[in-house]
Amino acid sequence: MTNIVRAPGLMDTTLIVVIIVIVVVLIGIGVAAYLVGNRRRSARLREHFGPEYDRTLAETDDPKETERHLAEREKRHRSLELRHLDDRERAEFQDRWLGVQSGFVDDPDRAVERADSFVDEVMAARGYPVADFERQAEDVSVDHPVVVQRYREARAISQRNASDGVDTEELRRAVTSYRSLVEALLDESDDRRNGNGRERGSRTEETTR
Repeated sequence: MTNIVRAPGLMDTTLIVVIIVIVVVLIGIGVAAYLVGNRRRSARLREHFGPEYDRTLAETDDPKETERHLAEREKRHRSLELRHLDDRERAEFQDRWLGVQSGFVDDPDRAVERADSFVDEVMAARGYPVADFERQAEDVSVDHPVVVQRYREARAISQRNASDGVDTEELRRAVTSYRSLVEALLDESDDRRNGNGRERGSRTEETTR
């Protein structure tokens, strides 16, 4: 029987080729996993933030920058020491908010001012930083990405009213928008999902008319 002896050079070349193939495959798997992870991250951020994602994208005009910004917002939010209000605090805030709403009939301008200050007070009680509006809105958007749009709208109306004045309908819309955030901060969002919010919202509209 004839023994076949392969040249050492051929064996080394084969081994190198095999190693290269393995490395290429591993790199391909890594790249694929990275791309899939990025797509999932993008989809999660877009689904979670909804209109706030679109608003941030309109500002940055760059999806990667938008997602980086929103991811940092979530990270910062995790560092906040937020707290739930106890029943007594919640009841007191609810009663005071009814007072803000009822004051709209006699003095709409003052009601909007009070609503804006009231939101700051509730946010502070929950543990949100309140020194800067944009920071407030960003922090709130992590838990309430839809409601925060109404908060931005209400603040914009409040600022326009302070400088140039706005009509009563806009003031009413501001108070209603503030009310949406107040309800969310007072943990009333579950009631809205259960169908009770529609009735309460209707009463609010009537109060501000």
